[in-house]
Amino acid sequence: MAVVEVRDLSKHFGDVVAVDGVDLRSEEGEFLVLLGPSGCGKTTLLRMIAGLEQPTEGEILLGGEDVIGLPPRARRIAMVFQSYALYPHMTVANNIAFPLKAQGMDPGERSAKVQWAAELFGIERLLHRRPRQLSGGERQRVALARALVREPTVFLLDEPLSNLDAKLRAAARDDLMEFQRRIGITTIYVTHDQVEAMGMGDRIAVMNHGKVRQLGTPEEVYHHPADVFVAQFLGSPPMNLLEATNFLFGFRPEQFLPEGIAEDEGDRVPFTFHVNRIEYLGSERYLYGHVREHDETKIIAMLPATVTLPLAVDQDHKFSVARDQIRFFDRDQGHKIPAQTLNL
Repeated sequence: MAVVEVRDLSKHFGDVVAVDGVDLRSEEGEFLVLLGPSGCGKTTLLRMIAGLEQPTEGEILLGGEDVIGLPPRARRIAMVFQSYALYPHMTVANNIAFPLKAQGMDPGERSAKVQWAAELFGIERLLHRRPRQLSGGERQRVALARALVREPTVFLLDEPLSNLDAKLRAAARDDLMEFQRRIGITTIYVTHDQVEAMGMGDRIAVMNHGKVRQLGTPEEVYHHPADVFVAQFLGSPPMNLLEATNFLFGFRPEQFLPEGIAEDEGDRVPFTFHVNRIEYLGSERYLYGHVREHDETKIIAMLPATVTLPLAVDQDHKFSVARDQIRFFDRDQGHKIPAQTLNL
């Protein structure tokens, strides 16, 4: 295991700044997720750590050692790509053994390590097959086994589940988490999928426009977003935002509750919520509308389907939010404002 640290790291492609002065440090054995929209710089950051891209400026340290200038093979890092990059003409066994053969490892030792990795991922019965004979989940396991046999100190995973269907993706996510916990290897995982990030990460680095906007646990970035971007990127539906005189304030849709549910939950801020549309989604319902005095701003309430209160379309209803669940943001810069500084 090793700590990964980048200091003031930047990457320019001509006039385009893909990564912009990033400071980031993993913990040893941590599962750290880089989360953000397409084009935010997360894959470029991962590729610089791997040695596949050279930084424009900044430092990269692995286990305290500056590795800028070292080729990828010298960094004790294994990277799994979105495509898995398996060799189609090789068997599974030969795919897994390929990096060991490239290192000149003795055939007997090589065979033993392939068997060990295959058993770890439960793919022993697939060793004589070729990639085209495998399912998406099986190809993912082969790619992980091939990465592991090199005995890396760090795993870098670039959206490795994005080619799987939804059901297989959930199962593969569980398998990957179990594997990472079992071997305790430091892992940096890139995704644009917030469900993956929230469910898998020990911590999440939320990125946008080449910068890390917030680094924290899933609970921290969801309940205490550092700025408007994080508040609205995380959450489905995203945080509701309303304008006040000199600031913005927001609350999560699941925290916006009708009268009759939240009466005994302490200090609450009341709103008159005009419901325009109700969407039934099985386990929950989304109510779309606006609150009085903010008629131009769309608001969403998310309620469990078990809530049976009469909530009619095209009518006003009394809703409220716990005061300590409201978040405040600067109107111009979008950064978080502590509630106590507003004298509300």
